[in-house]
Amino acid sequence: MTHPFLDLEPLSAAHFASIEDRVARLLSTRQDVVITQGEALLPLEGAIRGAAGPGTTALNVITGPYGQTFGDWLRDCGATVYDLAVPFHAAVTAAQVGEALAEHPEIDFVSLVHAEAATGNTNPVAEIGPVVREHGALFYLDAVASVGAEPVLPDAWGVDLCVIGAQKAMGGPAGVSAVSVSERAWARMAANPNAPRRSYLSLLDWKERWIDAGRTALLHAPAQLEMLGLEACVERIEAEGPAAVMARHASAAAATRAGVLALGGGLEPYVHEASDAAPVATTLRTPPGVDAARLVGRALAFDPSLPLAAGGGALASSMIRVNHYGAAANAVVVERCLTALRAAALPTV
Repeated sequence: MTHPFLDLEPLSAAHFASIEDRVARLLSTRQDVVITQGEALLPLEGAIRGAAGPGTTALNVITGPYGQTFGDWLRDCGATVYDLAVPFHAAVTAAQVGEALAEHPEIDFVSLVHAEAATGNTNPVAEIGPVVREHGALFYLDAVASVGAEPVLPDAWGVDLCVIGAQKAMGGPAGVSAVSVSERAWARMAANPNAPRRSYLSLLDWKERWIDAGRTALLHAPAQLEMLGLEACVERIEAEGPAAVMARHASAAAATRAGVLALGGGLEPYVHEASDAAPVATTLRTPPGVDAARLVGRALAFDPSLPLAAGGGALASSMIRVNHYGAAANAVVVERCLTALRAAALPTV
C-alpha cells in the first residue's frame, strides 16, 4: 500500500536547486542561497561559526533572547563582542548602531535579529543596513520570523548573511531553513581557519561541494518532505502575492493591538510603540498579579487551536504571545484569540 508522504520519488539535485532559486527570488537576492537541512538554528549558528573567529570584533544587538544567544556563540568562537542591548519593549535605531560603531571603529561584524517573535518587536533593517555597510562590517541578520510578514531584502539592505526559516510567516515546516551568502561573507569564511569543515554546521562544504561544483550532486540525502513543504510555501506566497501576504500579517497585528486596547481589563501591548511592533506576532503584558501562563491555559481551554502562548523563560509569568502568522494571520483568528483572552481574564481581572 502506497502512502503519499512516504512513497515519494527521490528529490533530484536539479529539483533541490530549483527550490533554492525560488527562495532567492522571494528574497530578491542575487547572492548564493543555500537551503540547510534543519531548523533555522542550524544556519544561524553555522553562519556565525563560519564567519567569526578569534580575530573578529563584533557588535551584537540584543532586542530579545536570540540576540543574547548570538553573543554567546560569538564569544565561544573567540570573537571580541560589544553588546548593544535595547529594552525588549522597543526596537534599536540606526543612530544607536552608528554610535556603537563610531565608539568601536574596530568592529568588523554586526549581528541583528530582524523580528523577535519572542518579544514582539521588529528592527528597522532598511535604515541600519547602510550604516553597517558604510562602516565596512559584515552584516549578519536573523530574518527567520520576519520573512513573509514584512520585506526581507538582503541585497538592497547590504546584508551579507541572511537566515530565514519556513515555520512562521511562510506557514511551513520547522525542519528546513535557508541562508543567503554574499561574496564578502564567503571570503570571510574561506579566510577563517576555525570555520567548520565536513560538519553539519559547515556552509563552506555547501559552497565548495555544491555551488562551485555546479549544483549537480547533493552532499547528502535531502530532507525530502521538508523540501517539498518549503517549495509549497513559496508557491503559496507567489500565488497570493508577497505584498498581499505581508498586508495580511500587518492587518492581523494592527487588529490584535487595537482589540487588546479596546478590551481593557489590564492587558496591554508589550511593545510600547506600534511602529516597533512586529507583524508576525503581538506580545501582551498582563496586569500585576495575573499570571500569563495560567491566563493562556484558561484561554486555550476554550479553544485549544488558538495560536496563543505564554512568554518564554523569565517572561512566562508576565507576557502573552498572539502568534498570528502564516495561516493564522487573519481577522477571524484574531477575533477568536481576543474573545478567549477576554473570557479567560474575567474571573481574575
